[in-house]
Amino acid sequence: MDFLEYSILFLLIFCFTYSIWFIIYRRTKTSAPTNWPILRELPAVIGNIHRGHAYMTEVLIEYGSTYKFKGPIFTNMDMLFTCDPGDIHYIFSKNFSNYPKGPEFRKIFDILGNGIFNVDHELWELHRKTTMSIMSHAKFQILLEKTLWDIIEKGLRPILDAFAKQGKTLDLQDVLQRFTFDSITRLLLDHDPRSLSMDLPYLPYEKAFGDALDALLHRHITPKCLWKLQQWLRIGKEKKLMQACEAFDQFIYPCIARKQEELMHKTTIKDEEFAFLNAYIKMYNQWNDGDLGTLQTFLRDTFINLMFAGRDTTSAALTWFFVLLAKNPLVEKKIREEIQQQLHVKEDENLKFFTKEESRKLIYLHGALCETLRLFPSVSLEHKVPLDHDILPSGHRVSPKTRMILPFYVMGRMETLWGKDCLEFKPERWISERGGIKHEPSFKFPAFNAGPRTCLGKEMAFVQMKIVSAIIIHNYNIQVVEPENVYPTTSIIMQVKNGLMVNVVKKI
Repeated sequence: MDFLEYSILFLLIFCFTYSIWFIIYRRTKTSAPTNWPILRELPAVIGNIHRGHAYMTEVLIEYGSTYKFKGPIFTNMDMLFTCDPGDIHYIFSKNFSNYPKGPEFRKIFDILGNGIFNVDHELWELHRKTTMSIMSHAKFQILLEKTLWDIIEKGLRPILDAFAKQGKTLDLQDVLQRFTFDSITRLLLDHDPRSLSMDLPYLPYEKAFGDALDALLHRHITPKCLWKLQQWLRIGKEKKLMQACEAFDQFIYPCIARKQEELMHKTTIKDEEFAFLNAYIKMYNQWNDGDLGTLQTFLRDTFINLMFAGRDTTSAALTWFFVLLAKNPLVEKKIREEIQQQLHVKEDENLKFFTKEESRKLIYLHGALCETLRLFPSVSLEHKVPLDHDILPSGHRVSPKTRMILPFYVMGRMETLWGKDCLEFKPERWISERGGIKHEPSFKFPAFNAGPRTCLGKEMAFVQMKIVSAIIIHNYNIQVVEPENVYPTTSIIMQVKNGLMVNVVKKI
């Protein structure tokens, strides 16, 4: 036999062996990605990208909450996926110092600059301390209530009334995103972008958030060399991300400049009017351990981080809340009855205003919102890289080269955490025997992150969600168009794919 015959024989034996292995493998491992030569398990990810969260759930539940993903050779894309509550608690709390955001995270999320979500150690601590001091201030709480009700009366209700009168279909997700965008922009920058106007204007900087999130997820599943090439060539998702950054900058820099100019010409300063700007200018001036760029750049980074948190997470939670109510009318009925009883409003009476303190009485509504966040956490996953070699409670060894993905979405669908009824929407699981809110540990319910990085805006988010949802539920009937065909986007923020189309019926 000559060389050619040997080569053909070897190729036939290889193909036969690989085929047998593939058949056996697929019979015994129904969910796991196939480990192909060279590309390894990447094709499975690409093939299931349209249903990424569901696919991730199938694999992790089958493999006992942890899975080692093998990326294409020479791409450094191997990842450890874990939703083991012991690992979550260890990474976010017990050994927090070994799991910072790190340089890899900063490269992927470079759009966030030196903002709170993108930094570690002393700078993060200073960010957190500064933000916490503002958000816990009594005058900020007053400003929050005033801002929310003003946007409800001048923006949200007129739009819902108009669509109800005209009988037109409305994208509720879009309306809620506009509501939260206007809210956070007014709170941070004392500027009203009026995205929630009757004509629902197209504002590039408001829509840029979605394009940015889409591109950031793409960076997680694309070899770094490829997305860097796209960035250099200004094509694909990277082009959209660049355009989003430009839209952000064109919007936010003039807002910052205007506030700074107003500040310079004011002899007396109202606490609530300049709280955020003043606090972060002081923080910038105090920092002497590394370059933060210019003051304007630092303020831009800081506000962009807070706007991402304030716009997308709350609107996503509210959107899924109304999806779940459409599928569970008895829950909506109980919430409506609680609103009438606790806020002392009759069924045929218009609900116009209630305070933050009064919203605390809405226990069942609070439970329904927690249940929504359990099933559809606004931030679907976290990305970590350890500083030093470590062994997780699950027994997996990790190194400074190990990229870790922590999928919070999967945790809400684990029978080991939530029981056999984990896929059911049951607000009752959040209510204690005494009728109060039942608190779950953050490593079991990480919707607001966990450990030292627990979300500072948690209370603010609940106030906003309760006020908006109560107003809508009591005054309107929201009829979701084809609720059985509503699916999540494969994104870092858990949004509804193609929007949430609804019909609005005014009750009062």
